[in-house]
Amino acid sequence: MIEQYVVDLHEVDETQVAVVGGKGAHLGGLSRIEGIRVPGGFCVTTDAFRRIIAEAPSIDGLLEQLSRLNPADREAIRTLSAQIRRTVEGIAIPDDLAAAITRALGRLGEQAAYAVRSSATAEDLPTASFAGQQDTYLNVVGPAILQHVSRCWASLFTERAVTYRQRNGIGHRTVLMAVVVQRMVFPHAAGILFTADPVTGNRKVATVDAGFGLGEALVSGLVNPDVFKVRHGEVVAKAIAAKQRAVHALPAGGTQEVAIDAQRQEQPALTDAQVVRLVELGRRIEAHFGCPQDIEWCLVDDDFQIVQSRPITTLFPIPTADDQENHVYVSVGHGQMMTDPMKPLGLSMWQLTAMVPMHEAGGRLFVDVTRRLAAPASRAALLDAMGKGDPLIRDALETVLDRDGFVPSVPDADPGRPPAGGAPAPNGTDPDPAIVTELIERSQESIAALERDIRTKTGPALFDFLVEAFEEHKRVLGDPLNIRAIMAGMEATWWLNDKLQEWLGEKNAADTLTLSAPDNVTSEMGLALLDVADVIRPHAEVVAFLQGVEDDGFLDELAKPAGGTEARDAIEAYLDRYGMRCVGEIDITRPRWRERPSTLVPVILDHVRNFEPGAAERRFEQGRQKAQKEEQDVLSRLRALPDGGGKADEAKRMIDRVRAFIGYREYPKYDIISRYFVYKQALLAEAERLVAAGVLPEKEDIFYLTFQELHDVVRSHQVDGPLIQQRKDAFRSYHALTPPRVLTSDGEAVTGAYRRDGVPAGALVGVPVSAGTVEGRARVVLDMADADLEAGDILVTPFTDPSWSPLFVGIAGLVTEVGGLMTHGAVIAREYGLPAVVGVEQATRLIRDGQQIRVHGTDGYVEILSPSPAGPRPS
Repeated sequence: MIEQYVVDLHEVDETQVAVVGGKGAHLGGLSRIEGIRVPGGFCVTTDAFRRIIAEAPSIDGLLEQLSRLNPADREAIRTLSAQIRRTVEGIAIPDDLAAAITRALGRLGEQAAYAVRSSATAEDLPTASFAGQQDTYLNVVGPAILQHVSRCWASLFTERAVTYRQRNGIGHRTVLMAVVVQRMVFPHAAGILFTADPVTGNRKVATVDAGFGLGEALVSGLVNPDVFKVRHGEVVAKAIAAKQRAVHALPAGGTQEVAIDAQRQEQPALTDAQVVRLVELGRRIEAHFGCPQDIEWCLVDDDFQIVQSRPITTLFPIPTADDQENHVYVSVGHGQMMTDPMKPLGLSMWQLTAMVPMHEAGGRLFVDVTRRLAAPASRAALLDAMGKGDPLIRDALETVLDRDGFVPSVPDADPGRPPAGGAPAPNGTDPDPAIVTELIERSQESIAALERDIRTKTGPALFDFLVEAFEEHKRVLGDPLNIRAIMAGMEATWWLNDKLQEWLGEKNAADTLTLSAPDNVTSEMGLALLDVADVIRPHAEVVAFLQGVEDDGFLDELAKPAGGTEARDAIEAYLDRYGMRCVGEIDITRPRWRERPSTLVPVILDHVRNFEPGAAERRFEQGRQKAQKEEQDVLSRLRALPDGGGKADEAKRMIDRVRAFIGYREYPKYDIISRYFVYKQALLAEAERLVAAGVLPEKEDIFYLTFQELHDVVRSHQVDGPLIQQRKDAFRSYHALTPPRVLTSDGEAVTGAYRRDGVPAGALVGVPVSAGTVEGRARVVLDMADADLEAGDILVTPFTDPSWSPLFVGIAGLVTEVGGLMTHGAVIAREYGLPAVVGVEQATRLIRDGQQIRVHGTDGYVEILSPSPAGPRPS
């Protein structure tokens, strides 16, 4: 193969990233778009970079060392990356390579000034922009160009580029560096055009940042730019900054900062007409590349030249719709307390077993609520339900509704009918508490039948069976008796909170009245692990053994130390009851506790250390007595009121109802996850057969296929390997995206706000879900496996699904970024009597691990009491 070291920009396009890097490929693609002007230039290809690296064999060993470093070890990365850069810059450019670059310069003009720009093969990609991670040099003239080409090669190993690759899971050896050399442009004005609003994500609003001189002044933060917003060909908003300085090119090479004349500082860098024209060019570029673009532009003699375009990688994707109408989507993950991305199999399984249609975007699921917002009755019911669950979602939906025409208004389908999902009309009769026992028995019988019948199913027959099983799954969830039992507890909670505040001035009274309610499978799960710790605590050898556990095969060895058999039996019994659970359990691909029992070991050891024997029974009994005392107090105070007898009778009826039914609120999720584990085991057995047949390299590859795609693979024994790799790359990129609570079909992430008075200045506002006030040390935990909690600590975390409940027994309070009054974390916090505030935006960023905080669980805010402690944030 003949190596090609230099290629003109007009000879390449966006398909040649491997040859000229992301920037070079995009510039080549730009030069082919009609009406788009790109400064002339050429690329020094990745073949040249390979040639240079081959000149220094020591680099290979340095890259091996680099790949083993922890991304958080900044000092080690800084030292090693600097050594690699010095090595690369010290390599002499071979004569034939230098001659090829010089010839290309000769064609463009050897005495001209150039921009010399890095162009890596993992740069300007749809999932990772690498913006600003490698180096660019402006206004380079003469022999210095070769030196700056070497510097660009070396910039592949800047500390920021190395760290960015490690955090995005990109290997250092897989990335190559090309260099773009372009004729320098000396603009009147320059800046950045985003063809979608980079803050809200709205794809119909373009944003233009503009300043005088070279764009470097904006990129480096030297000046605040003029900012223009354009929608439908019209400037809809603008903010003109006082631009005191600019960056200009020097005649002999290089750049310098210059002061702008006072009378020009507040003049706009562009006219409105120029802004609109620029956005039209941007829309043309966006259409060519097929996604929103981050574009660097220069204005020379009233003519725009484009010097870079790359995908905007921070935008949250939009669910696909089969029409051009407006749509409003609500996040499923915020309701399920799991906002992490899900793998394709997990997404499709949840969609197939959900009670309403769901749409995927960015590895998350959304429900389209447009039709429910359109009609008055269903709109009111939806807003009421959302307001009770997550006030930020309700506020965001109201923001969308306030926009004229975005959601069309239609009449109610049947004005005489109560809205779907609304509270049932009162009929004077309470549901029989015995239905809870009946529903639990029905669920257990249905799951036992599933486990029995699925054992004989393999191949395509398994998938036919599962399709029928999904219908049974939905039948159980949609059983009117099941819905009635869930709503009975929730409605009684709302009634008690509303009426007891109205009559007695007591906030969130139901929080105490529901302590230690029966039949709560999630709170029982947390307490049961305390019982496991009681079995282990007397046996020092078992404790020592568990402290050394490093893998998931430890149960086989646990019987060896004294007391080990009893300890193993206790853990096995716990896993038999709860082993189907895990963090992020709505994603069927997540490892369950039964599959990864070592996850529970740190929690068990914390319980051994922090609790006395019998703690589970004592806690439950203390909660029951506290609830009983609160009931007596409430009823006594009500009877002292005018017409107090009637009020007390009503309250007593609702207290009995809430205690009978609120625990069952957690059982349907237990049913779902129990079924999921049965489905998963069957699908993994099928995956093992595919691996044995040579169809798949590893069984976990099925997680990157949808249920239907996996069915097709089982039927055909053929798999699309590149598709699986593409899905793995996409899943990794989704971790960098923050899912919005509300998303429109324009791509706008609509944010809600808490509209509440009486919150102290500086406090973090959220939803009050479990009453009480507590002070303690904040432990910011992003992964349950990393939790290191002591008695009195306050857990601060993005979200808590039911699998976190074993941690709840050892903490004093709870703060989460996601959640509402009836989400799982809130229900269990009330069950355990933990003051809790949920829905606190960016809590894990604003609260530092180790700070003293005060949680106001009754009023819904958190105060930070101590300054930020030294040390890094949790990872």
